[in-house]
Amino acid sequence: VQLQAYGGGLVQAGGSLRLSCAASGRTFSNYDIGWFRQVLGKEREFVAGIWSESRRDVVDSVKGRITMSRVNAKKTVYLQMNNLKPDDAGIYYCAARWNSYGDMEVGGMDYWGKGTQVTVSS
Repeated sequence: VQLQAYGGGLVQAGGSLRLSCAASGRTFSNYDIGWFRQVLGKEREFVAGIWSESRRDVVDSVKGRITMSRVNAKKTVYLQMNNLKPDDAGIYYCAARWNSYGDMEVGGMDYWGKGTQVTVSS
């Protein structure tokens, strides 16, 4: 599976962005997709995930401000981020693993795309 994240950019605090994760491969619907964020000098961290059966999970800091969806026919997962805050800034990566139980963690993902930069000005 090859992944490509895009849609990042510069936005003012309170603004919105929609990130997309486009994948290749014939069995996309069987993969869990996670979004991870990395800030310079810090470890990559989980932000949100959507399981192959469409169960979703997001970290507390973004609850109520993020929605995720997947369109398997397009092999794409979307991350809609609203009311962005400066703390949301970073490089966002999407990653995939074969459908599984349990939380998504950096070490448990099998495929990674190149990140997309999100910058939030205060």
